Amino acid sequence: MTGLNTAPAIDAPDDLYAELLAMHEGLSKDESDAVNARLILILMNHIADRDVLRQAMAAARSPGADKEG
Repeated sequence: MTGLNTAPAIDAPDDLYAELLAMHEGLSKDESDAVNARLILILMNHIADRDVLRQAMAAARSPGADKEG
């Protein structure tokens, strides 16, 4: 089992962030929240490791706590 990796690992992160924002274009707040929830559940299913997911939830809950180094 591996722990949560918070080191930068995404190729062209700014481009991917722009795609994430574009996914929300034209949606209401409720629709945007629903898309985010579905995306989170899809990614959680892909990761599937409960320990890693718990670490990710804890890191998301405590900004700055996920920084390596």
